[in-house]
Amino acid sequence: MIVALMFVAMVGLILLNVPIAIALGLVAMGAMVASGGVDALLNAAIVMFNGATSFPLLAIPLFILAGAIMNSSSLSRRLIALASALFGFVRGGLAMITIGTSMFFAEISGSAVADVAAMGSILIPAMEKRGYPKEFAAAVMSSSATLAVIIPPSIPMILYAVMADTSVVQIFVAGIVPGVVAGLGMMALSYWYARRYNYPVEEVFQWKRVRQTFREAAWALLLPLIILGGIFGGVVTATEGAALAVLAALFIGGVIYRELDLKHLYAAMVEGATQTATVMLLVAASALLGVYLTEQQIPQQLATWLSSITQNRYAVLGLLNLFFLVIGLFLHSAAAIILVVPIVMPLVKLTGIDPVHFGLVVTLNLGIGQQTPPVASVLMASCAIAKADMWKVTRVNLPFIGVLVATLLLVTYVPAVPMALVDFFYR
Repeated sequence: MIVALMFVAMVGLILLNVPIAIALGLVAMGAMVASGGVDALLNAAIVMFNGATSFPLLAIPLFILAGAIMNSSSLSRRLIALASALFGFVRGGLAMITIGTSMFFAEISGSAVADVAAMGSILIPAMEKRGYPKEFAAAVMSSSATLAVIIPPSIPMILYAVMADTSVVQIFVAGIVPGVVAGLGMMALSYWYARRYNYPVEEVFQWKRVRQTFREAAWALLLPLIILGGIFGGVVTATEGAALAVLAALFIGGVIYRELDLKHLYAAMVEGATQTATVMLLVAASALLGVYLTEQQIPQQLATWLSSITQNRYAVLGLLNLFFLVIGLFLHSAAAIILVVPIVMPLVKLTGIDPVHFGLVVTLNLGIGQQTPPVASVLMASCAIAKADMWKVTRVNLPFIGVLVATLLLVTYVPAVPMALVDFFYR
């Protein structure tokens, strides 16, 4: 009952335009005062500080900063040129270029919103100029940007790993195959659209053009190899890999491409600090909620209640899928992970669900939430760039959301899809 009241209170505050982190903190402190009096707040500041200073969480500001630095250089333009040379000869190739570039950029930024911001302003106008409807252009950009929460390094995955007390690296590895499957599915859907509506061919395939664009993008292509190669190879941890990403971004953008001056670096640092502050305030506020829930044993009670209904692993996964899909309609992915994952983890462990497998289920669900109103943070960013109506874009976007849902079902009920690489390398 208390959890339902807390959730209703938080939704009410959010509807009043109170920032999610503030709403989360207020609800947590209100519950603590109601249960233990004002004295329960004496250690609130220490709890929030400790909750936001976990070592794995350092990867979040570092990956955000690395993405912001690369946004300030010519990375997006070089990647788009290479993708155009590779896929431009296919009908509807510009849509495939958008998806392919989003998949690659996801390996650097870890953020879907950063993906849209970096490439949407280039690719959406380009698609409109070539005769693609702006609603289709916005839908392709939005849905493909969500691959950033599935393909490593993913900021939601880092948050989940901290909240679930599991391996960041293993969750990163588990996201590779589902991310590629979803990307290829979106490319196939784009090709079908292109054939049906006679979308244009961008350019004739030329090996000379491929070699030229590859040389120009070679250093950019090295960045994800440095980051993911170091992490997966066991040379660095995910946090150390994030620091390495910042150094590599500074070197490539400033020394190799010579397009990162002090003005752009300052703008990148401000952007990184702003995004980091938003996420870390959420984490700090969630620490208060976590302490309260733990003291009241609410997660354990929820696990006991649901296990009395069914202990079938796949039935529980189905229920949790529905739950996270609904949550994703109203909460941003970071807030949803921080708020809900600590509550459901006892149930996950009780029914024998692998926490790494469940991490992919959670991130995919919340990735779908980025595309579904009313919150739909990534969809709204894409619509703002395209100057398109969100509901018209949503109608076009439904088949692409269908690809994400199909990937979710595949990941949920065929665990080998996300877990095969994890089992091969780490177990």
